[in-house]
Amino acid sequence: MARPSASDMLARICVHGAIPRHIAIIMDGNGRWARERSMPRPFGHRSGMKSVRAVVEAAIEVGLETLSLFAFSQENWQRPSTEVSALMTLLEEFIAREVDELRDRGVRVTVFGELDRLTPAAGAAVARVMAETVHNDTLRLNLFISYGGRAELVRAARLLARDAVEGRLRPEDIDESEIRQRLFTSDMPDPDLLIRTSGEHRLSNFLLWQIAYAELYISPVLWPDFGRRELFEAILDFQSRERRFGRVTV
Repeated sequence: MARPSASDMLARICVHGAIPRHIAIIMDGNGRWARERSMPRPFGHRSGMKSVRAVVEAAIEVGLETLSLFAFSQENWQRPSTEVSALMTLLEEFIAREVDELRDRGVRVTVFGELDRLTPAAGAAVARVMAETVHNDTLRLNLFISYGGRAELVRAARLLARDAVEGRLRPEDIDESEIRQRLFTSDMPDPDLLIRTSGEHRLSNFLLWQIAYAELYISPVLWPDFGRRELFEAILDFQSRERRFGRVTV
C-alpha cells in the first residue's frame, strides 16, 4: 500500500483537531548522515539546515504556535574546533539567507543559551534576526544554541536566590510558578510533544523542566532526511494518544 501523501496527512491532522501548541525537536543525526555518504560532518550540518526550513514551513502550514529546535548544546563546544567553526558559519549563513522570509511570513525568532560564547559574527546575526522578527506572531521559532537544561535551572536558582537576598521574594513563597517565571520559556506554553530524530532515546539535557509532561516521539529518520511528512507523522501519532497528566480517566 502506498504511503499517504503529506497533503493527505495534513488533512487528517486538521480533521482530528488536537494540534499541539508547542513542539520541541532534538535535531540529531547530521554526523551519521554525512558518514554514510563518506563526507565530513559539516556536510551533514549543512544538509540539516534544509530540514530546518522544511519543518518551519510545515509548522506554519499546520498552525503550530511554538516550535523549539535544539541546535547546539553547551557540550558541543568540546567538538573539534573545525566543526564548531563550521557550525557558527552555518548559523550566520542560515540567518542571512532566511531572515527576510521569516520576517515576511510572520515568524518570530528567539534564541536562548549562552549567547556570549558565540563568535562575534554569529552573535550579530542572532541579534539581527531577533530584532527584525520581534513583532511577528504567526509562529514562535525558538533556537537553543549553547544551551543546557541543567544550566538553565541553575540560572533560575540564582535569580531566585538574588531576589530572596534583596528582599523581593520570601523563600517560603518559592513554588513552581516562581521557578517557571525565571526560565527562558516563561512566556510560552511547555512543549506538548518532544521529537528526537535518528532513533536515539535520550533527552540530552534539553528543556528538562519544560518537558515534564510532554509526549515523546522517537523518529528513526536522521535529521537531514526529516521534513514535512515526518513532522506530520509525529503530529498524527500525538493525536492518537490520551494525555492524562497523572490522572486517570473514567
